[in-house]
Amino acid sequence: MAAGAIVLSFVMVEVDVWIGIDLRTKPGWFLTFGSEGARAILGAIASSMITVAGLTFSLTMLTLQLASSQFGPRLLRSFLRDRGNQIVLGTFISTFVYCLLVLRTVRGTDEASFVPHLSVATGFALAIASLAVLIFFIHHTAHAIRLESVLSGLAAETRDAIDRLYPARIGEGASRAPGYARSAAAQLPDFDRNGQAVPAGQGGYVQAMDDEALLAVAARHGVVVRVEARPGCFVCEGDALLTVAPLVQVSDALVDELQAAVALGEDRTPRQDLAFSLWRIVEIAQRALSPGINDPTTACYCIDRLEEALCHLAGRETPSAIRCDKTGAARVVARGRGLDELALPIFRAVARYGVGDADVVRRLVSAMEAVAARAPDERATLLELVRAIRAEARARAAIFDAADIDASAGPRAQGRDRGD
Repeated sequence: MAAGAIVLSFVMVEVDVWIGIDLRTKPGWFLTFGSEGARAILGAIASSMITVAGLTFSLTMLTLQLASSQFGPRLLRSFLRDRGNQIVLGTFISTFVYCLLVLRTVRGTDEASFVPHLSVATGFALAIASLAVLIFFIHHTAHAIRLESVLSGLAAETRDAIDRLYPARIGEGASRAPGYARSAAAQLPDFDRNGQAVPAGQGGYVQAMDDEALLAVAARHGVVVRVEARPGCFVCEGDALLTVAPLVQVSDALVDELQAAVALGEDRTPRQDLAFSLWRIVEIAQRALSPGINDPTTACYCIDRLEEALCHLAGRETPSAIRCDKTGAARVVARGRGLDELALPIFRAVARYGVGDADVVRRLVSAMEAVAARAPDERATLLELVRAIRAEARARAAIFDAADIDASAGPRAQGRDRGD
């Protein structure tokens, strides 16, 4: 946006030069600028814009500090990427840059006089637009730090991750039919005896894997690749990212191509790491249930969003671990996470902090039962955890709450119980 303001300033000045007439003789309030008036207007706009930009930066930093302490540092990434804040800051800085560059062209001496009237009028219009953007920023910031807005954004990212990861397959995904799965598995080489590890060139988190590149490289070199470190895993330098077999087909060029298909970074990202998306919601619930905050209502809101995401996931098939190329040959082995592998640690983490609060326990049990009803394969393990949570909650509950621990209530009933 600042670069665009620089280009706009030169274009508008050239337009004023090209017109080449004294626009002050024409009627219109925005065309009556003298040299001194133009300098005063542009100087006032430039100075006010840099002041407002500094104030906006300060408010943004304050918002980030509040979000970090209230919701956890993992959410800073969402606030930093907020497009509304970027546009606001870009508007203020662009207006400042534009006015500063136009100001240098205003001349009002005895030897020469030049006032770019249209350019000054454009600067005035940008100042009015910046005022509207400032009002938007105040509203947007107040809305962005609301718990409901934060959870809604996290839930949307989680749904996108589910839609992106679970329906998609690398190449021609292996069928879930038992006979085909056995046939594809029979094609796999012995990775332990006839494979070579592809090491990580640096330490960090596995942020993403280019699945199409992995499949294409494996097909071109006639090898099978097994994923050792899934997105979200932390690896040290030299740890195995992938294993390639057979060994006779492995070359330095192949290892370099496979390393280039794996992105490592200093933090986890939600694009291919569904567990990270879910655990950001869990972190808010755990903070709300800590003794220093003691906000079980926020924890119940988080459980609502976890239930929404996991019920959405329960209706999806877990992609086959064996991915095939167009000829049907197995090329990539990448085991996905099942529902129980994601849901059980999440529910345990919330229960660990909230088992002493009867309202949280009732809402958590209701959410787990709703997920179990949509996932027949994982139903037994989920209900076993429900029984364990209820038993622990009964042991800690007050007398007047003990009878309600075993009662199953839906989200609406729980909302009425909490006064929502």
